[in-house]
Amino acid sequence: MTEHVILTGSSLTSTDVVRVARGGAAVQIDPSAARSADASRAAIERVVERGEAVYGVNTGFGKLASVRIDHADLLQLQRNLIASHVAGLGDPLPVEVVRAVMLLRANVLLRETSGVRSAVVQQIVAMLNARVHPVVPEQGSVGASGDLAPLAHVAWGMMGEGEVSVDGGGTRPAADALRDAGIAPVVFEAKEGLAFINGTQVQTAMLALCVHDANNLWRTAIGAAAMSLEALLGTPVPFDARIHDARPHAGQQAAAALLRELLEGSEIRESHRDDDPRVQDAYSLRCTPQVLGAVADAMAYAQRTMEVELNSSTDNPVVFGEEILSGGNFHGQPVALALDILAIALTTLAGIAERRLDRLMNPELSQGLPAFLTGNPGLHSGLMMVQIAAAAVTAECRTLSNPASVQSIPTDAHQEDFVPMGMTAAWKARRVLQNTQRVVASELIAAAQGLEFRKPLRPGAGVQRLYERVRTQVPALDGDRPVAPDVERVAERLSQEAWV
Repeated sequence: MTEHVILTGSSLTSTDVVRVARGGAAVQIDPSAARSADASRAAIERVVERGEAVYGVNTGFGKLASVRIDHADLLQLQRNLIASHVAGLGDPLPVEVVRAVMLLRANVLLRETSGVRSAVVQQIVAMLNARVHPVVPEQGSVGASGDLAPLAHVAWGMMGEGEVSVDGGGTRPAADALRDAGIAPVVFEAKEGLAFINGTQVQTAMLALCVHDANNLWRTAIGAAAMSLEALLGTPVPFDARIHDARPHAGQQAAAALLRELLEGSEIRESHRDDDPRVQDAYSLRCTPQVLGAVADAMAYAQRTMEVELNSSTDNPVVFGEEILSGGNFHGQPVALALDILAIALTTLAGIAERRLDRLMNPELSQGLPAFLTGNPGLHSGLMMVQIAAAAVTAECRTLSNPASVQSIPTDAHQEDFVPMGMTAAWKARRVLQNTQRVVASELIAAAQGLEFRKPLRPGAGVQRLYERVRTQVPALDGDRPVAPDVERVAERLSQEAWV
């Protein structure tokens, strides 16, 4: 990979987003993209000079689009737009999300359809590289006409107004932080303020980070399922490739293949191959490829949507040479639907993981494992509360998986009469992801503990490697101890990388 992430307006990837948002990678602007942006800007300036009425350039906004603005007031119009839209509510977004938002906004404004000076994009890049981040509340966007309120908070900071955080530290006045970084506050010219806040980049930034983490978690969840299967003396027969080739969903085939790989060479399997009275395992074991395969396919849809949106023109109006067209690319319905689907998929993953976790605890279902995976049940409660806590957060996931993208409330005096609630979908998806990481962490801890009681038999080689990875974070349970730190520690690691 290149040392810098280079913005062209058309080549940003989810990997780039993660590198900049979390890894602090430096950002550069492709010179040819900057020239194209400035050429597009020239078309806007010619419209201003001719005095033609163009939405957002020399008119009011939304329901006020019919109001014509005098030439002398065009700069004030843009400032007033930003100031009036600094209306976000609630807790601030994490710095990693704000960095992703700034990166996405810079990339899209470079597109020659935006009509924004490259100097505006350069300031965003300068702030990213200096690690100066506007404070952006997480609530207040309905996701149509773009993420108006949160993007206005970003623009407000660029103007030297409001509060920013510097290098992940505490907040301070934006004017002071920009001055210390040697960055001049931006003055938005005609259309530029509108172009800045008309976009889906906040919800898309959150989608990009969630999809990245969900893909990592999916692989680890397959590993947790394989480890539980071994601890519960399950059979790998349902993962035979012929079964999944007969119903060739891509995610299902991938899940079954990964399970076969993880379970290969299992001594535990050989110990109960013959004379086992059971005919079939429970669904939570036997149907893992079908369930987690469907999860993978849903995640793939969310990823495809995100990849398109990263390099799409989402502001309004849109510049095509000398022609400036008003449309609705700022509408976040594609992103909101993807976020809702992602939340539903992750809730499904959490649900089946919790069911396997419960089987590991229950001596009536666990094929000889002691109750709650403790050697002295009664005196010790073992991992009883791990399953109870996992049930609680799984139930929360089910509540949060109710879709936001169908919850339209008309806004702007019914000019914006159908909105996608994309930021609500984004917040919910992020929360569901965090909950699901904790459920998978809980299953890993319990399944590893179950394998302690199968020794000296060894599981499949892939499962053994995963077991050893768990043991680098959580020692085997030899008596009651607080379990919350163990779960949170593993969940934190799962938020950083795949364990399989």
